[in-house]
Amino acid sequence: MTHPTQRAVIAFSISVPIALLIVCIWRGYWYFALYYPSAVAALMAGDFMSAPHSKRVGMEALCPRQIFLGRSSEVKVSITTAGYGRPVRMEALLEASGEMEPPRAVTGTTADGAMNLSLPVVPLRRGKIVPNAVWLRWRGPLGLVEFIRRDELSGSVDVTPDIRSIYDAAIRFFASDAEFGTKSQRLKGDGTEFDDLRDYERGMDYRLIDWKSSARHLKILCKEFRQERNHHIMLGFDTGRLMTEPLEGQSKLDRAINAGLLLGRVSLYNGDFLGGCAFDVRFRYFIKPERGASHFMKFQRFASELAYRTEETNFTLGIAELNARLSRRALVVLFTEFADAIQAELLIESLRWMTRRHAVIFVTFRDAMLAHLETAVPNDFSDAARAVIADDFLRERQIVFERIARLGVHCLDTNAASISSALLNRYLMIKKKGLL
Repeated sequence: MTHPTQRAVIAFSISVPIALLIVCIWRGYWYFALYYPSAVAALMAGDFMSAPHSKRVGMEALCPRQIFLGRSSEVKVSITTAGYGRPVRMEALLEASGEMEPPRAVTGTTADGAMNLSLPVVPLRRGKIVPNAVWLRWRGPLGLVEFIRRDELSGSVDVTPDIRSIYDAAIRFFASDAEFGTKSQRLKGDGTEFDDLRDYERGMDYRLIDWKSSARHLKILCKEFRQERNHHIMLGFDTGRLMTEPLEGQSKLDRAINAGLLLGRVSLYNGDFLGGCAFDVRFRYFIKPERGASHFMKFQRFASELAYRTEETNFTLGIAELNARLSRRALVVLFTEFADAIQAELLIESLRWMTRRHAVIFVTFRDAMLAHLETAVPNDFSDAARAVIADDFLRERQIVFERIARLGVHCLDTNAASISSALLNRYLMIKKKGLL
């Protein structure tokens, strides 16, 4: 598609007052009024002929196959102008469908008849992004004629949870105990399963002394324990309406998936079994607990396929179905959210039945906006009213957490930045105390 630019339109429109001025002053020389628009038209024709034609411009695009949520990626575009010696300034824009930030045009200038551009792609949610086409726009040397071309693309890009950051965090977690280049497994002394006896040394806990063995061997001996393995870890994700709310750039569900994947990576490394499920208005997904490095890839695909739902969550149905499918005692990590104490009544009753067989970690996300509204200095009556309402919500929320904690449930209500570390610490504490 070719059309005149704004510069050409302005230059051509100037001919109208010039023609009127000539006709009013020199009526006998009216034909001179045609010279200026004819000159502009000739310049436009020359600009069209001297610019690289659309058929002489080649374009190739390379789209990524996978993008991690929370990280930006790029579509590589290679542009060539065959047989055209002068540099050309071009602008490229990506046309795509999916949950992503609005595409931004990128401008560059060809050198030796070629140019490479990177069109940014920033996903907002998991799912698929479909690059439909790339729009190219360039002008002639005089800037009077503009060329626009649309090149269609094929394929799609998968938006998955940020596995790279999860692996980096897992590596830092496992390497924190390494000494002199050798990674310490920390299997001894962290559990309740007896492993060995060793001589007492100064500084050791007196409660670990085995008095009967010490009397037989005529020296003080202490018990050593090792960390238990083969525990079942079940991650339950609430995919209802409240979990789709944005939290610091990502939805609460995506934040929960990132924390769950990191916990799953650590638990599989420790020899535990990892399973998962998801529910909202009905029970939708279930992965049987398994272990091994290959199972983490399966769990990753399960997490990537969790859809964003708009229905309200049925806690009674979801937790009851999960409780029925677990054949042995497990650590159930429930990522969910509730609006008020009335909605939490059914949740509390369902957790009451689950805690009779399993250890439960109840994970929610702290709303920073409510805390800000509560502590902000009011300037008028509206600010004071918002502070009172925010305080009521927070107090009601704290009452719900206290009622859940009385059931023996481990409650975690933290911000998005510290949810992963808090969940890992709680998991390690539960294993160390032998609550499984």
